[in-house]
Amino acid sequence: MFPPESSKSEEVEHLLRNAQLRDELEPLFDESIDRVNPTVMTTRSENEFLESMLQWERAPMLPISQWFDPPLALPHPDRLGQHQLSLILRATIEKLFEGRIVLDFTDHLSDYQLYGIVFRDILPSYEKKLDHRAVFLHWDCANIEENANAWLRYYATQAEREMWAAENDQPLPPHEDPPFRRQLPRAPL
Repeated sequence: MFPPESSKSEEVEHLLRNAQLRDELEPLFDESIDRVNPTVMTTRSENEFLESMLQWERAPMLPISQWFDPPLALPHPDRLGQHQLSLILRATIEKLFEGRIVLDFTDHLSDYQLYGIVFRDILPSYEKKLDHRAVFLHWDCANIEENANAWLRYYATQAEREMWAAENDQPLPPHEDPPFRRQLPRAPL
């Protein structure tokens, strides 16, 4: 039995698109293209992966504040009262989420501290701006890579804490409930 003509023509279109994508990626070739295994992936899946690589390579590198129109600018935190700061912070978090930026690990920070991170670290940070609707930038507000203390203290499960202690041969900080519980917008990792 032969496959229907429509599936043959669709497969030909996928193969032609695959060749086009590989040609466009050729000058940008690096080890990530080796992750494409045509024996495991369908041509359609391979094309989706190659398209995402091409989008990444072509995406502009901009300060996050410039991802928005008009650019997202915040008043200096020292010029705001606590109530104003909290209102602006809440609106800014929503705006960041609309721009596909999610703030992770914030419940140990006061509004003033979190506002400072957004103002000082996030908005001026140069990042790739991808226009793919399913791609979110997750900002680690606990800075786990450089200092695991906040994560261990407030966010890690008991199993994660024990594994970290075994791997790092260091004492664990006591577990505490985060003092500033927030209901922030969430997105998949």
